[in-house]
Amino acid sequence: MIMSRMEASHDETTGLLVDRLLGGLPAEAVLTDPDVTASYAHDMASFCPAGTPAVVVLPRTVEQVQHVLRTASALRVPVVPQGARTGLSGAANASDGCVVLSLTKMDRVLEISPVDRIAVVEPGVVNADLARAVAEHGLYYPPDPSSWETCTIGGNIGTASGGLCCVKYGVTAEYVLGLDVVLADGRLMSTGRRTAKGVAGYDLTRLFVGSEGSLGVVVRAVLGLRPKPPRQLVLAAEFASGAAACDAVCRIMAGGHVPSLLELMDRTTVRAVNDLAHMGLPETTEALLLAAFDTPDPAADLAALGALCEAAGATEVVPADDAAESELLLKARRLSLTALEAVRGATMIDDVCVPRSRLGDLIDGVAGIAEKYQLTIGVVAHAGDGNTHPTVCFDAADPGESRRARESFDEIMALGLELGGTITGEHGVGVLKKEWLAREIGPVGLEMQRAVKQVFDPLGILNPGKLF
Repeated sequence: MIMSRMEASHDETTGLLVDRLLGGLPAEAVLTDPDVTASYAHDMASFCPAGTPAVVVLPRTVEQVQHVLRTASALRVPVVPQGARTGLSGAANASDGCVVLSLTKMDRVLEISPVDRIAVVEPGVVNADLARAVAEHGLYYPPDPSSWETCTIGGNIGTASGGLCCVKYGVTAEYVLGLDVVLADGRLMSTGRRTAKGVAGYDLTRLFVGSEGSLGVVVRAVLGLRPKPPRQLVLAAEFASGAAACDAVCRIMAGGHVPSLLELMDRTTVRAVNDLAHMGLPETTEALLLAAFDTPDPAADLAALGALCEAAGATEVVPADDAAESELLLKARRLSLTALEAVRGATMIDDVCVPRSRLGDLIDGVAGIAEKYQLTIGVVAHAGDGNTHPTVCFDAADPGESRRARESFDEIMALGLELGGTITGEHGVGVLKKEWLAREIGPVGLEMQRAVKQVFDPLGILNPGKLF
């Protein structure tokens, strides 16, 4: 068989790329088998195109990452940084002919300082592993995405991820004190600090958090820690309507309470979790609110919160008796997205965030959208900070249902903006929400963001096609 000139040229380019990469990387770190590289092509998002990578590299050192970026710059080859690929926006999806730069082998916790209350880590450290490591020193790393047992710190930084604890402890960006970043041309830059305070110059650290690998590759992070709190206790409150549950959320926040989590599951989600895990959650409820406190006297705090729920119309309020029962309720919440995926086989998971005061309007609006498109849409939410996850369940093998799923997804984002919210609270923009980012930030904002991209990545090789 005679190759076309285009195929021959492609093979020559790939061969040159691989040869140069092998000049600074061990052979086992450079993957070229198409069956293997294909498995690195995309993250967990639906409806996001992914290209075919030319090669996958798995560096173990900063110097190896620098070599990859120098090589890619010299050959004008795109580079797509990746973590565990648990993302939900297509931000880690490969582009045709790219180098996939998987950072999962850089997985060392380099330092834990109880005095300075910091940890220094490589980007491939798994979130839950870090949490367990600092807990041995009486410390706590709060950000806890639902995928915390598999997602990596580098990926969390890239998407500015959140989690269940955000209502009290905030998101990933609030714990990233400093970064070591390899720029597109291979230079190494350090940002931020190790100190409790620091305001020297522009805050480039925050600029990289949430940049989805489009400005540089994070190879080391200085993370802030907190003292380990007491074990939390959880309360479950049942409501006859989503509006009543949202009223309870508003009462709790207006009353000055600071729960360690405040989560909402609608009836569709509760039933899906029961179908998947047989957990015995109350299926007669329209909305289930989970609240927790990790204070010295959580029982008293839960009692006060329970009274507010009853005032808002809760049909039943059940505080957990102990940590084991609390963990069971949290397990149900963490299973929500997996359970909803089992409803129809595929999901589109939105993450619009609205002001807490408009949470009820968002939930009611999603119910109307589900009826309009004749789809099952479950809603699970970080209710305490207004970050909702309307999850569209659909049969990917049905073209009509897939089309309606995409249309309903877009309509939910439009609703979020109408309510004064944002298109993404923690999942990022990636490929999935590029059009909507432009709508949210406007033409001037888009121009400024593109200008920033040009400064850090003049050749446009870092994660091209993402964000905008």
